[in-house]
Amino acid sequence: MAQLHITLNQEEILLLLSENRDDAFRTLLQSALNSILKAESSAQLNAEPYERTDFRTDSRNGSRERLFTTRIGKITLTVPRHRNQPFHTMIFDNYQRAEAALIATMAEMVITGVSTRKVKRVMETLCGTSFSKSTVSEVCKELDKEVHKFQNRQLTDRYPFVMVDATYFKVRENHRVTSKALMVAIGTSEEAKREIIGFGVYDSETKNSWQDFLNSLKKRGLQGVKMITSDAHEGIIYAIGKVFPDVPWQRCQTHFSRNVMDYAPKQYQTALHDALHEMYNCKTIEAARKKRDEIISEYGDVAEKAVQCLDNGFETAMTVMIFPQSMRRYLRTSNHLERLNKELKRRSDVIGIFPNTESLNRLMGSVLLEENDKYLAASCVRFRKEELADLDSLDLRLRNAAREQQKLLAA
Repeated sequence: MAQLHITLNQEEILLLLSENRDDAFRTLLQSALNSILKAESSAQLNAEPYERTDFRTDSRNGSRERLFTTRIGKITLTVPRHRNQPFHTMIFDNYQRAEAALIATMAEMVITGVSTRKVKRVMETLCGTSFSKSTVSEVCKELDKEVHKFQNRQLTDRYPFVMVDATYFKVRENHRVTSKALMVAIGTSEEAKREIIGFGVYDSETKNSWQDFLNSLKKRGLQGVKMITSDAHEGIIYAIGKVFPDVPWQRCQTHFSRNVMDYAPKQYQTALHDALHEMYNCKTIEAARKKRDEIISEYGDVAEKAVQCLDNGFETAMTVMIFPQSMRRYLRTSNHLERLNKELKRRSDVIGIFPNTESLNRLMGSVLLEENDKYLAASCVRFRKEELADLDSLDLRLRNAAREQQKLLAA
């Protein structure tokens, strides 16, 4: 793969920032994206400019300029041409889909009268123009088609490992501002590829809403699930038992540690956290139970509620021990989904309050579609082929774990 080089040096960047910050960011983005285009061209040709190699697949044939609208203004990109095979880039599809969703959402805010004059000024600054209601309507229709297709596609692969979580956004509804839960599910396929397999907007995280979300995944074809990882929200636990009764739940160990720490006096938190980490990394469940008992014995008199939390949640936090040791690190937390939620929040900051539920689904759906493209292009999660092939042999232990969890839940 060709190396990416930004053509501006540090002095030039500092000079730009000192003169005009808006122009500086526009210039930096233009330089970065043009460098990506060059790198993509070199990768597709298997050769750098003027490089002679036996592996070259085609030759360069000049370039063309393309005006590209971003949230910080219009920039000019120099798009390479190839002599025989067309040049392909992911920049326009991925970047502009999310940008179009953002612009459409901001335009809706202006048109529906729920935004301030500041938002209108931002729109005019970003896009160089204002938008009519009909124009925004057409943009929204096209985006909605793409997001709806992604959101409701059939799941034809098997996904042994699933993680779920929700994050909240402010939405204007019936002349008042409410919080809406965006539920997201990430699946890891039998080829060890991560994929965003579902998302949906709900009024809140109730038992019924989580059950509806998991049922929607099942109706779209989700199968072959061996374990579901999440935090300890009671709605998720209830829904797993109803929709996937033979699938055990893995309590996210990061969330579990936080829960235990919340009950521990501050002076013991660091040492207790290190002890929990040792417990998670034990090679066998027997060794982990022994470490748990040592922690309870050592901290029982100074952090009684913390060790009680540890004792009550231990088994569900250690479901992952059923799997081979080399796989556990990837399966024992929902940290990856938490990072994705932070990205969704970051991308929504410019909106603040969404004008309606549809705009929330449109913008966040566009971002999730963009992130999913990155997952599919990335290297696989590192599982051994023989371990993946042997997962079915664990089914009895996994079903038994699920049944034990349901008994505890019922009790």
